Amino acid sequence: MIIVDSVLLKVGIIGTGYAAKKRAEAIKSDRRTELLVVTGNTPVKLQEFCQTYAVEAVDSWSELVNLPQLDLIFICTINQGCGAIAKAAILAGKHVVVEYPLALEVEVAEEVIELAAAKQKLLHVEHIEIIGGLHQAIKQYLPQIGKVFHASYTTIAAQHPVEPNWKYHRQQFGFPLSAALSRIHRLTDLFGTVEQVTCNNRYWNLPNSDSAYFTACFCQAQLNFHNGITADITYGKGDIFWQSDRTMSIYGEAGKIIFVGEKGTLINGENEQDIPVTPRRGLFAQDTAMVLDYLLAQQPLYLQPQASLYALQVANAARESSSTKQTIYLD
Repeated sequence: MIIVDSVLLKVGIIGTGYAAKKRAEAIKSDRRTELLVVTGNTPVKLQEFCQTYAVEAVDSWSELVNLPQLDLIFICTINQGCGAIAKAAILAGKHVVVEYPLALEVEVAEEVIELAAAKQKLLHVEHIEIIGGLHQAIKQYLPQIGKVFHASYTTIAAQHPVEPNWKYHRQQFGFPLSAALSRIHRLTDLFGTVEQVTCNNRYWNLPNSDSAYFTACFCQAQLNFHNGITADITYGKGDIFWQSDRTMSIYGEAGKIIFVGEKGTLINGENEQDIPVTPRRGLFAQDTAMVLDYLLAQQPLYLQPQASLYALQVANAARESSSTKQTIYLD
């Protein structure tokens, strides 16, 4: 069991984007923590972050993870580097929280998980979709549609214009379903293990730029679960889309659940019933509080890193299928 000796946890953050800001807000508002340092990839954004949250800056993540005064590190940075940073932080004796994905490569994620267990350090991979109102509502109403046989999950993010940045870089962002791992993880949390995966992925390259950058991607995967349920996942973003879409449909032998955005409907025959959903606000703060409850009061967390690792294994199978144009079978 992990127990932290210090009552006031000393915290560092790697990253200055949206997730990092939400973590900083949660840490600053909790009396059990003290936010000491932050680092980021963009000097201007790092300076603004430090001014907003009254925190000191360091030059690099390697310097931050080796600061002896830190107890806990939040990794909120480019997907490509998360695994190496998490490994270095654990080797430096720190507890670690990382925004999914833990790594883009399954082997790296496995290594970090094993290292955290050996060093008896917390490794928490954030998956706030699991504690969110929509997912909890699905779980609550799922028994009312009978035996589930199919699900469809679409998330499309239209963006105009698209500027070159890590979220539109093939290596830094990663394969779409690995980077956007919550799309797979939501389904594996609901329906269990996957037997086979078929996937197609397409990029639109950024004109007059390094071919590693793209302006849009469109990824479709079909999952066959061991329990007989099938699921379609569609993920896309960028400037080829002119309307965003976030829709999830689950079909059962006695009815259907559909969510369009946060609006949910239960359909049984000719009857339709609204499904209330708790707003998404505050999920990063809730996740942060759960981490602190675990470290300081031994309260169980809502998720183990192995669950995120399994979703990454499914995403890796989707990437392999997209590359080979073949159906991939999972052990």
